[in-house]
Amino acid sequence: MAKYRSEFLNILSDRGFIHQCSNVEDLDSSLMAGQVTAYIGFDCTAPSLHAGSLVQIMMLYWLQQTGHRPLALMGSGTTHVGDPSGKDESRKLLSASDIETNKEGIRKVFSQFLKFGDAPDTKDALMPDNADWLLSIAYVDFLRDVGRHISVNEMIHRDSVRLRLEREQHLSFLEFNYMILQAYDYVELYRRYGCTLQMGGSDQWGNILSGIDLGRRMAGAEMFALTSPLLTTSSGGKMGKTADGAVWLNDDMLSSYDYWQYWRNTEDADVGRFLKLFTELPLDEIARLETLEGSEINEAKKILAYHATRMVHGETAANDSAETARKTFEEGTLAQGLPTIDIANDELTSGLGILEALKRAELANSNGEARRHIRGNAVRVNDAVISDEQLSLTPDYLNGDGIIKLSVGKKRHVLLKAS
Repeated sequence: MAKYRSEFLNILSDRGFIHQCSNVEDLDSSLMAGQVTAYIGFDCTAPSLHAGSLVQIMMLYWLQQTGHRPLALMGSGTTHVGDPSGKDESRKLLSASDIETNKEGIRKVFSQFLKFGDAPDTKDALMPDNADWLLSIAYVDFLRDVGRHISVNEMIHRDSVRLRLEREQHLSFLEFNYMILQAYDYVELYRRYGCTLQMGGSDQWGNILSGIDLGRRMAGAEMFALTSPLLTTSSGGKMGKTADGAVWLNDDMLSSYDYWQYWRNTEDADVGRFLKLFTELPLDEIARLETLEGSEINEAKKILAYHATRMVHGETAANDSAETARKTFEEGTLAQGLPTIDIANDELTSGLGILEALKRAELANSNGEARRHIRGNAVRVNDAVISDEQLSLTPDYLNGDGIIKLSVGKKRHVLLKAS
């Protein structure tokens, strides 16, 4: 029996997206009564979002799939300040040009999940930017019109502020204002687009409640909050992070093959949960895949990798990545779909040190890490284990196609192509 009346809340509940929801009965009624406009904000702190942002992106996806209108708010205005939520120290302040570059990179991924348009009275998604209203604010006017509605007593009890103060960690006045700006975003989106629902990760709960309170005081609006749980892997790792860094969504920062491999390497205990959150597979099919055990669980991981990659990079990239993995791991052949970097012929003629090659291929971040890989017998050149830290790659290592295969472990491979 359905827990909610609205399709949207039932889908989110069944798939594990809901952590907290304000006034859930009224939100459920609002979703049943007609189209609801909802938003999630994405600050422009890097040139790409990473896999940790996928929960929020999928919430917008399901919102549109169930007939409602999503707003993917670009936070180039709030990025000038920096969100203190979940941080023990201030974020690095970025220049206006860096923020703009990051915004253009972040925008790319959303077209894979949402249908955009500007026609009124449709469920077409919009992508506003809070710089449009925040960067033109007159400070004294803002204090008078907005600041008088904000309770400092309540602000210091929100987690983003309270935790920093309890740990006696520095919290600048600049960061202290972030909550006010996010609250004001919600009011502006209500005024401009009739937005009555803000969603986000559970660390945003306090900030969203501040927006609801400000909307009630400034506009007499009934607004709602809905947050998702902050995800970790079964072993306690942070979602979207690996030992090698962030799992970026843009293919110019992480190849579709490496993205496919990230999902293929999911821990057994996480497969069912991730299939619900990061694919659109029917729940009955996911239930079947969750019953697989032993070596059969690898087939479920491949299905997860395919569908997660297809949603971000498209069907062709997902198929190519799956085929590359099959050839590499099941046939043992040299798959041309592996990540490839060009190496100048002159450099190979002079001899390219193995440590430098590992760093160039982003298989190691430093000489020290490269040495540790070699000492652990994890490094292979053309599938032969390498133990010599002084080894130089020369044209003698090239195959008939002018390629050297460089590997760390069983699952990380890069092709060095002579050019």
